[in-house]
Amino acid sequence: MDVQSALFYAFSAVLLFAALRVITARNPVNAALFLVLAFFQASGIWMLLKAEFLSITLVLVYVGAVMVLFLFVVMMIDVNMDNLRQGFWSHFPLAASIGAVLALELASVVMGGFRSAPVRVEVLATPGTPISNSKELGVALYTDYLYPLEIAAVLLLVAIIAAIALTMRQRKDNKMQNPAEQIKAKPADRLRMVKMEPVQQAVLQAANEEPKS
Repeated sequence: MDVQSALFYAFSAVLLFAALRVITARNPVNAALFLVLAFFQASGIWMLLKAEFLSITLVLVYVGAVMVLFLFVVMMIDVNMDNLRQGFWSHFPLAASIGAVLALELASVVMGGFRSAPVRVEVLATPGTPISNSKELGVALYTDYLYPLEIAAVLLLVAIIAAIALTMRQRKDNKMQNPAEQIKAKPADRLRMVKMEPVQQAVLQAANEEPKS
């Protein structure tokens, strides 16, 4: 076994352990941290496959931005895990059935790739010309996979809206503004004119009212 194979098995073992802990951890913050570990291991596997652009993108985008956002959302929504665990075993058969179907679908796709003959990739480039992974990936995304990319963008937008809706729910410590009430506001409701005597005149009047010795 060479060094590359040993690193692949090491990264894969840690990745499987981290993925298992993501769905079994009781604390959502710990689950998010295990997901960060899984991303790092997947980045290492991408690096072994000589896909440097995907590896760096996985670390910078998902670990550096998305997971930080996940942690902030988890801490802001203050998830009550006791309420989520209620009725777990009653829904377990349905969840297990759906998980088994998804596992069989993934296994069929993966095993189909192993059974197929290896495809020989011909590099269409002139000798001495460097090949850019990011350029080839961008061309493939915006030509052959344009519609799946747009669908993924819509799903991410829906997820962002759902996260905002969860954080803006009614809570005792949540300070919210009602835009409808702000629009209906009038100057008379916000400002009251009070007529007051000048200070100097009030002082003079008080001095005149003092008894003379």
